[in-house]
Amino acid sequence: MNSRRQFTRNLSFSALAITAAAPTQAQTSAVFQHGVASGDPLLNRVIIWTRVSTIGGDDVIAVDWFISDEPTMSRILQRGTTSTNAGFDYTVKVDVTRLDPNTTYYYRFAVRGTLSPVGRTKTLPVGSLDRLRFVVASCSNHPYGYFNAYRAIARRADLDVVLHLGDYIYEYANGTYGDGTPLNRIPSPNKEIVTLADYRQRYAQYRTDADLQEAHRQHPWIVVWDDHESTNDAYVEGAENHTPATEGDWSTRRAVATQAWFEWLPVRENPYLDGQIYRNFRFGNLMDLVMLDTRLEGRSQQVAANNPAIASPNRTLISGEQESWFFNQLNNSRDRGTRWRFVGQQVMMSQLLGADGPLNTDQWDGYLASKSRFLQHLAGNSIQNAVILTGDIHSSWGNEITANPFTGTYQAQAVEFVTPAITSPGIDDRAQATGFQAQISATHPHVKYIELFRRGYLLIDLDRDRAQAEWYHVRTITARSAEEELGRVLRTASGESRLTVSNTASTARTTGAPLVP
Repeated sequence: MNSRRQFTRNLSFSALAITAAAPTQAQTSAVFQHGVASGDPLLNRVIIWTRVSTIGGDDVIAVDWFISDEPTMSRILQRGTTSTNAGFDYTVKVDVTRLDPNTTYYYRFAVRGTLSPVGRTKTLPVGSLDRLRFVVASCSNHPYGYFNAYRAIARRADLDVVLHLGDYIYEYANGTYGDGTPLNRIPSPNKEIVTLADYRQRYAQYRTDADLQEAHRQHPWIVVWDDHESTNDAYVEGAENHTPATEGDWSTRRAVATQAWFEWLPVRENPYLDGQIYRNFRFGNLMDLVMLDTRLEGRSQQVAANNPAIASPNRTLISGEQESWFFNQLNNSRDRGTRWRFVGQQVMMSQLLGADGPLNTDQWDGYLASKSRFLQHLAGNSIQNAVILTGDIHSSWGNEITANPFTGTYQAQAVEFVTPAITSPGIDDRAQATGFQAQISATHPHVKYIELFRRGYLLIDLDRDRAQAEWYHVRTITARSAEEELGRVLRTASGESRLTVSNTASTARTTGAPLVP
């Protein structure tokens, strides 16, 4: 099994071989037990989401929606009626149009006289822009602990958006990868999820978490899936954690997993009805954001580190179609004169090697031709200010990206910021994690920051001169807490693709729309 789960559990066996308070109180009701959410913002539109939780049996349920520019919803700018039914698991999505750029809006739903909580969202900016602030998150394993990092994210009033890079849910039975018994967070249903009903029930459980609800309620999200939204170490034709003899056809499981994801996440389904989730977002002239699917769309099966096929040009992490689209997005961004190009994706791009080769071939290390083509495209097309955002590995990393960092002085072509997990484990023994961090730092010159123990999230503060990454770690996940600590601050200057340590965190913006009460 070549997965981040195996890596984080077994890194201790590889280390010697390395060579170089109370929960947030979201407003809930019996009808809207799963809260509200928004996502996929554009300059003049945004998706708003909810679920009708307790009214079943009707063929069609009418749902009213309202948009305001005030958190009290005292002035309604738009309103409409949509519907849902069992075919959508009673989830509701509205693609609200005719909005103004760079503007905060408030929204709510109503069913048969019952009002939902009020949500808060924001459209994308257009034209000249001086600053952005957003957070990056991934890997929220419900039985492992409380979602305190989501609570901290919800409290940040000055964020433009939340990026979630996958592993929003986990597919396992209790005790397989986290035991939720002590915290009363046992997975529902308590088995490995395989059917559409299973996946829907698991999402429903996650979305009753007050802290996750609040992070969705306060901010628009842009999301992609990784593997655990379907099952561990998935690729185009199968997965490490899928057994056809007992769990049925892979294509069927994949289809129901992606259906539930589209139902339960605030993503725009057109033109993504065929399962395409790679897409782009423009934040004025400051940042273009490209979101990739390195998991289900074009990935070849993982191979062992010592398998010669690892270098085959026929092995792909993303399909040729997605790769061409990706490279075109980078070129278009350069041609428009946009200052920064950010790439949100699932698995670590920077090298992580042991004596026998890659420590985790589920990452870009296992798809050498795909990575080589990406770096060649950057160099051959004079694309600067590329920043890779990564999840998956349950730990904090700041890396410089280059073809070969182990041969003395190297020319970095991009930088990579890896977000820690919301709850999923890196290395659970602090002393062991500290020792491995030191070994990796001593042998991997391109790794400028590594923290393998703590959970949290990544804050990006961006202006025209530099991109700054700030890792925030929560004090605990075994008790509800609002406490967090700043772990490290790294920045890269425009035009340099190098990381340097900063002694100070960025300051929060003091202007802007308030959080919704």
